[in-house]
Amino acid sequence: MFHKRRKRTALKVVGLIGLFAVISAVVYAFFGIKSFALPADEEEVPSVSAKSMILIEASTGRVIAGKREYDKLPVASTTKILTTILMLESGDLDTEFLMGSEILVEGSTMGLLEGDLVSKLDLCYGMMLPSGNDAANATAYILGGGTAGFSELMNKKAAELAMNDSHFVTPSGLHASNHYSTAYDMALLTRYALQNPVFAEICATDSIKIDYGNPPYKRWLSNSNKLLSLYDGCIGVKTGFTDEAGRCLISAAERNGVKLICVTLDAPNDWSDHKNLLDYGFSVVKPVETMFDIGDIKAEIVGGDSDNVSVSLSRNPVITSFNGEIPETVCRICLPTFNYAPVSSGQILGRAEFLNGDSVIDTVDLVATENINIVTRKQPKPLYYTIIDLLKKYV
Repeated sequence: MFHKRRKRTALKVVGLIGLFAVISAVVYAFFGIKSFALPADEEEVPSVSAKSMILIEASTGRVIAGKREYDKLPVASTTKILTTILMLESGDLDTEFLMGSEILVEGSTMGLLEGDLVSKLDLCYGMMLPSGNDAANATAYILGGGTAGFSELMNKKAAELAMNDSHFVTPSGLHASNHYSTAYDMALLTRYALQNPVFAEICATDSIKIDYGNPPYKRWLSNSNKLLSLYDGCIGVKTGFTDEAGRCLISAAERNGVKLICVTLDAPNDWSDHKNLLDYGFSVVKPVETMFDIGDIKAEIVGGDSDNVSVSLSRNPVITSFNGEIPETVCRICLPTFNYAPVSSGQILGRAEFLNGDSVIDTVDLVATENINIVTRKQPKPLYYTIIDLLKKYV
């Protein structure tokens, strides 16, 4: 009797464990929520309304938090980040173009009319601030001769950035059955785009007055990204919405030398999601001033009383730590072939780049540790005068 009861109890325990495992598997499969092993005194990853999300640290690309970040989903107007960076990288941003009927599209616009004159740079502002579908279509015709040709350019760029789970069809993000990306891929794209100083300036702009039209006249463009005013340290980047994609938002924020990028897809409460995720990110990612010995590095000097001078770091590098863990870092020395004398102590002669993998985490100036003076060397006599001197001596 005793043995039978113990057996039944054991079977109940095993059954409960199995039921818990099944429930856990179902929850993970349905919600895609990842667990995070955090110290007891650390804040936990906040819950979000988003179907998919990711939070990364921009300097290294390290993932801080994620939820179904590899799910292929429509990304609406956040697509315009890719369209804008392609336009910026095409150069000649002041070049103006005459708008044709291709700009007449549905949805949000920057107010272009057929026959208007508008520059490449103004089209970039039109895409990133009011999310102009007209500006995106104009970009497609300028760079790709149309949406089909431009789609090829978009997917080529995506492949270069290792956006392996993305495929783009429309320049604006208007819905198409084969137009999709992932939160992870869009974070990769945004991290790349923010390294372009013109892009960074555009997406951080709350509003701007620019000239376009026929004849051109001044008008205001306002940014649809409310986080620029709602969140301290926000520096961009892009909103998006379609019925199929829901509310999509990509943001970037910077505090105390730490830069974070957050992506949410299909998020009913996206403003709140981003504020909570960014707050969490800044609570676990901290800047750490790190001692780094670069060894005995010398810069070559031409025309001085010494052929070289020792250099040192102008300051200690700052590396971002995640939950107190500092990533593995290597130093790359960048010095010109030579420098000309004179050289003053403290003069910048090159730079040291601190890298985690292929990512530059910090760049520090290399400075001279002492003065190098110019040496005026006596110029040799021309051969003619040397021969005359010899003749005078021996004749």
